Amino acid sequence: MPFYERGDTRIFYEETGSGFPLMIIPGGGLNSTIEGLRTSHPFNPLETYKDDFRCIAADLRNANGGQSSGPLEIDRPWDSYSDDQLGLMDHLGIDKFLVIGFCIAGPMIHNLLSRASDRIVAAAMMQPSGFRPEIPDLFYQNNITGWGPPLCDKRPEVTMELVHDFLTSMYTNRGDFVFTVTRDFVRSLQTPLLIAPDDVPAHPYEVAMEVAGLAPNSEVTIYPWKDTQEHIDQTVAHARRFLKTHEPVAAKA
Repeated sequence: MPFYERGDTRIFYEETGSGFPLMIIPGGGLNSTIEGLRTSHPFNPLETYKDDFRCIAADLRNANGGQSSGPLEIDRPWDSYSDDQLGLMDHLGIDKFLVIGFCIAGPMIHNLLSRASDRIVAAAMMQPSGFRPEIPDLFYQNNITGWGPPLCDKRPEVTMELVHDFLTSMYTNRGDFVFTVTRDFVRSLQTPLLIAPDDVPAHPYEVAMEVAGLAPNSEVTIYPWKDTQEHIDQTVAHARRFLKTHEPVAAKA
Protein backbone atom coordinates (compact mmCIF):
# COMPACT_ATOMS: atom_id res chain seq x y z
CA MET A 1 0.00 0.00 0.00
CA PRO A 2 1.73 3.22 -1.14
CA PHE A 3 2.26 6.17 1.16
CA TYR A 4 3.75 9.58 0.45
CA GLU A 5 5.48 11.13 3.48
CA ARG A 6 6.53 14.72 4.07
CA GLY A 7 7.56 15.74 7.56
CA ASP A 8 4.76 14.79 9.98
CA THR A 9 2.31 14.17 7.15
CA ARG A 10 1.66 10.70 5.71
CA ILE A 11 -0.69 10.36 2.75
CA PHE A 12 -2.16 7.06 1.56
CA TYR A 13 -2.88 6.92 -2.16
CA GLU A 14 -3.82 4.52 -4.95
CA GLU A 15 -3.09 4.50 -8.66
CA THR A 16 -4.72 2.63 -11.52
CA GLY A 17 -4.66 2.80 -15.29
CA SER A 18 -2.18 4.52 -17.56
CA GLY A 19 -1.96 7.60 -19.72
CA PHE A 20 -2.13 11.28 -18.87
CA PRO A 21 -2.43 11.83 -15.08
CA LEU A 22 -5.88 12.41 -13.57
CA MET A 23 -6.02 13.48 -9.92
CA ILE A 24 -9.23 12.26 -8.27
CA ILE A 25 -10.44 13.99 -5.09
CA PRO A 26 -13.15 11.98 -3.29
CA GLY A 27 -16.12 13.66 -1.67
CA GLY A 28 -17.27 13.19 1.88
CA GLY A 29 -16.14 16.46 3.42
CA LEU A 30 -13.23 16.12 5.82
CA ASN A 31 -13.87 12.36 5.83
CA SER A 32 -12.93 12.09 2.16
CA THR A 33 -11.41 8.66 1.40
CA ILE A 34 -10.63 6.37 -1.51
CA GLU A 35 -12.98 3.79 -0.03
CA GLY A 36 -15.76 6.38 -0.19
CA LEU A 37 -15.35 6.49 -3.96
CA ARG A 38 -16.35 2.82 -4.01
CA THR A 39 -19.27 3.04 -1.61
CA SER A 40 -20.91 6.48 -1.52
CA HIS A 41 -20.39 8.31 -4.83
CA PRO A 42 -22.51 8.43 -7.98
CA PHE A 43 -19.57 6.82 -9.81
CA ASN A 44 -15.97 5.88 -9.10
CA PRO A 45 -13.49 7.57 -11.47
CA LEU A 46 -10.75 5.15 -10.40
CA GLU A 47 -12.72 2.42 -12.14
CA THR A 48 -14.61 4.45 -14.72
CA TYR A 49 -11.60 6.17 -16.25
CA LYS A 50 -8.80 3.65 -15.70
CA ASP A 51 -8.72 2.84 -19.42
CA ASP A 52 -8.43 6.55 -20.26
CA PHE A 53 -5.98 8.03 -17.77
CA ARG A 54 -3.40 7.36 -15.08
CA CYS A 55 -5.83 7.74 -12.17
CA ILE A 56 -4.50 8.84 -8.77
CA ALA A 57 -6.58 9.25 -5.60
CA ALA A 58 -5.69 9.77 -1.94
CA ASP A 59 -7.30 9.70 1.48
CA LEU A 60 -7.64 13.22 2.84
CA ARG A 61 -5.33 14.06 5.71
CA ASN A 62 -7.00 13.03 9.01
CA ALA A 63 -10.15 11.64 7.37
CA ASN A 64 -11.92 9.19 9.66
CA GLY A 65 -11.88 5.79 8.02
CA GLY A 66 -8.82 6.76 5.99
CA GLN A 67 -5.11 6.07 6.33
CA SER A 68 -3.68 9.58 5.85
CA SER A 69 -2.55 11.65 8.81
CA GLY A 70 -0.90 14.94 9.60
CA PRO A 71 -1.07 18.03 11.78
CA LEU A 72 -4.03 20.38 11.96
CA GLU A 73 -2.69 23.56 10.37
CA ILE A 74 -5.17 26.00 11.84
CA ASP A 75 -3.85 29.11 10.13
CA ARG A 76 -3.87 27.53 6.64
CA PRO A 77 -6.43 24.71 6.50
CA TRP A 78 -7.13 24.68 2.76
CA ASP A 79 -3.49 25.25 1.85
CA SER A 80 -2.44 22.29 3.99
CA TYR A 81 -4.63 19.99 1.89
CA SER A 82 -3.29 21.58 -1.31
CA ASP A 83 0.23 20.91 -0.02
CA ASP A 84 -0.65 17.21 0.27
CA GLN A 85 -2.19 17.04 -3.20
CA LEU A 86 0.57 18.94 -5.00
CA GLY A 87 3.21 17.15 -2.94
CA LEU A 88 1.83 13.79 -4.02
CA MET A 89 2.06 14.83 -7.68
CA ASP A 90 5.65 15.94 -7.07
CA HIS A 91 6.40 12.61 -5.35
CA LEU A 92 5.09 10.76 -8.42
CA GLY A 93 7.12 12.94 -10.77
CA ILE A 94 4.01 14.52 -12.31
CA ASP A 95 4.07 18.12 -13.47
CA LYS A 96 0.84 18.73 -15.37
CA PHE A 97 -2.40 16.87 -14.70
CA LEU A 98 -6.19 16.83 -14.97
CA VAL A 99 -8.44 16.91 -11.88
CA ILE A 100 -11.89 15.52 -11.13
CA GLY A 101 -13.51 15.59 -7.72
CA PHE A 102 -16.71 15.57 -5.71
CA CYS A 103 -18.17 17.78 -2.98
CA ILE A 104 -15.28 19.28 -0.96
CA ALA A 105 -13.18 18.91 -4.11
CA GLY A 106 -14.90 22.02 -5.49
CA PRO A 107 -13.25 24.43 -3.02
CA MET A 108 -10.08 22.32 -3.09
CA ILE A 109 -9.81 22.54 -6.88
CA HIS A 110 -10.28 26.30 -6.72
CA ASN A 111 -7.50 26.47 -4.16
CA LEU A 112 -5.24 24.27 -6.30
CA LEU A 113 -5.91 26.57 -9.24
CA SER A 114 -4.98 29.59 -7.14
CA ARG A 115 -1.75 27.86 -6.15
CA ALA A 116 -0.73 26.06 -9.35
CA SER A 117 -2.94 26.94 -12.31
CA ASP A 118 0.01 26.32 -14.64
CA ARG A 119 -0.02 22.62 -13.66
CA ILE A 120 -3.75 21.90 -13.95
CA VAL A 121 -4.81 21.34 -17.55
CA ALA A 122 -8.56 21.14 -16.84
CA ALA A 123 -10.82 20.40 -13.88
CA ALA A 124 -14.21 18.72 -13.43
CA MET A 125 -16.20 19.65 -10.31
CA MET A 126 -18.89 17.09 -9.56
CA GLN A 127 -21.59 18.18 -7.06
CA PRO A 128 -19.27 20.90 -5.67
CA SER A 129 -19.83 22.25 -2.19
CA GLY A 130 -20.26 25.96 -1.49
CA PHE A 131 -21.51 28.50 1.01
CA ARG A 132 -25.22 28.84 1.75
CA PRO A 133 -25.99 32.14 3.51
CA GLU A 134 -29.25 30.67 4.81
CA ILE A 135 -27.26 27.92 6.60
CA PRO A 136 -24.00 29.73 7.41
CA ASP A 137 -22.71 27.17 9.93
CA LEU A 138 -23.61 24.03 7.95
CA PHE A 139 -20.06 22.79 7.39
CA TYR A 140 -18.91 23.71 10.88
CA GLN A 141 -21.79 21.77 12.44
CA ASN A 142 -21.38 18.77 10.14
CA ASN A 143 -17.70 18.44 10.98
CA ILE A 144 -17.76 19.36 14.67
CA THR A 145 -20.01 16.31 15.15
CA GLY A 146 -19.04 13.93 12.32
CA TRP A 147 -15.30 14.54 11.99
CA GLY A 148 -13.90 16.07 15.17
CA PRO A 149 -14.89 13.58 17.91
CA PRO A 150 -13.59 10.44 16.13
CA LEU A 151 -10.36 12.26 15.30
CA CYS A 152 -9.87 13.23 18.95
CA ASP A 153 -10.51 9.64 20.01
CA LYS A 154 -7.81 8.42 17.63
CA ARG A 155 -5.31 11.24 18.24
CA PRO A 156 -5.06 12.19 21.94
CA GLU A 157 -3.01 15.31 21.10
CA VAL A 158 -5.96 16.69 19.11
CA THR A 159 -8.58 18.36 21.29
CA MET A 160 -12.05 19.59 20.44
CA GLU A 161 -10.78 23.13 21.07
CA LEU A 162 -8.24 22.63 18.26
CA VAL A 163 -10.97 21.14 16.07
CA HIS A 164 -13.13 24.21 16.72
CA ASP A 165 -10.29 26.55 15.78
CA PHE A 166 -9.51 24.56 12.64
CA LEU A 167 -13.12 24.47 11.43
CA THR A 168 -13.62 28.15 12.25
CA SER A 169 -10.57 29.02 10.17
CA MET A 170 -11.61 26.70 7.36
CA TYR A 171 -15.30 27.57 7.08
CA THR A 172 -16.67 30.23 9.41
CA ASN A 173 -14.03 32.88 8.72
CA ARG A 174 -14.38 32.21 4.97
CA GLY A 175 -18.15 32.14 4.84
CA ASP A 176 -18.72 33.22 1.25
CA PHE A 177 -19.03 31.69 -2.22
CA VAL A 178 -16.65 28.68 -2.48
CA PHE A 179 -14.59 29.35 0.69
CA THR A 180 -11.18 29.36 -1.01
CA VAL A 181 -11.22 32.00 -3.78
CA THR A 182 -13.10 35.13 -4.78
CA ARG A 183 -15.50 35.72 -7.64
CA ASP A 184 -12.88 37.94 -9.27
CA PHE A 185 -10.45 35.01 -9.25
CA VAL A 186 -12.97 32.77 -11.02
CA ARG A 187 -13.67 35.52 -13.58
CA SER A 188 -9.96 35.65 -14.39
CA LEU A 189 -9.52 31.88 -14.58
CA GLN A 190 -8.52 30.55 -18.00
CA THR A 191 -8.44 26.87 -17.01
CA PRO A 192 -11.31 24.86 -18.58
CA LEU A 193 -13.90 23.81 -15.98
CA LEU A 194 -16.72 21.29 -16.09
CA ILE A 195 -19.45 21.80 -13.49
CA ALA A 196 -21.92 19.05 -12.55
CA PRO A 197 -24.33 20.88 -10.21
CA ASP A 198 -26.26 19.33 -7.36
CA ASP A 199 -28.88 20.83 -5.07
CA VAL A 200 -28.61 19.57 -1.48
CA PRO A 201 -27.66 21.69 1.55
CA ALA A 202 -23.91 21.09 1.20
CA HIS A 203 -23.91 21.36 -2.63
CA PRO A 204 -25.85 24.51 -3.52
CA TYR A 205 -27.04 24.69 -7.12
CA GLU A 206 -26.83 28.49 -7.12
CA VAL A 207 -23.11 28.53 -6.24
CA ALA A 208 -22.24 25.85 -8.80
CA MET A 209 -24.05 27.77 -11.53
CA GLU A 210 -22.48 31.04 -10.43
CA VAL A 211 -19.04 29.47 -10.86
CA ALA A 212 -20.09 28.24 -14.31
CA GLY A 213 -21.32 31.70 -15.23
CA LEU A 214 -18.20 33.48 -14.03
CA ALA A 215 -15.52 31.14 -15.37
CA PRO A 216 -14.80 32.08 -19.01
CA ASN A 217 -14.00 28.51 -20.12
CA SER A 218 -16.72 26.47 -18.43
CA GLU A 219 -19.20 23.77 -19.37
CA VAL A 220 -22.20 22.48 -17.41
CA THR A 221 -23.54 18.93 -17.39
CA ILE A 222 -27.20 18.00 -17.50
CA TYR A 223 -29.17 18.68 -14.32
CA PRO A 224 -30.35 16.71 -12.47
CA TRP A 225 -27.76 14.07 -13.23
CA LYS A 226 -27.83 11.74 -10.23
CA ASP A 227 -31.54 10.87 -10.36
CA THR A 228 -31.26 7.94 -12.77
CA GLN A 229 -28.51 5.59 -13.92
CA GLU A 230 -29.05 6.85 -17.48
CA HIS A 231 -28.33 10.43 -16.40
CA ILE A 232 -25.28 9.32 -14.41
CA ASP A 233 -23.99 7.48 -17.47
CA GLN A 234 -24.52 10.57 -19.63
CA THR A 235 -22.59 12.70 -17.16
CA VAL A 236 -19.77 10.15 -16.90
CA ALA A 237 -19.50 10.26 -20.70
CA HIS A 238 -19.60 14.08 -20.71
CA ALA A 239 -16.79 14.25 -18.15
CA ARG A 240 -14.73 11.75 -20.16
CA ARG A 241 -15.17 13.83 -23.35
CA PHE A 242 -14.29 17.01 -21.48
CA LEU A 243 -11.14 15.55 -19.94
CA LYS A 244 -10.06 13.90 -23.19
CA THR A 245 -10.64 17.12 -25.14
CA HIS A 246 -8.27 19.04 -22.87
CA GLU A 247 -5.67 16.30 -22.51
CA PRO A 248 -2.43 17.62 -24.06
CA VAL A 249 -1.95 16.56 -27.69
CA ALA A 250 1.43 14.96 -26.96
CA ALA A 251 -0.21 12.70 -24.36
CA LYS A 252 -2.74 11.45 -26.92
CA ALA A 253 -0.09 10.51 -29.48
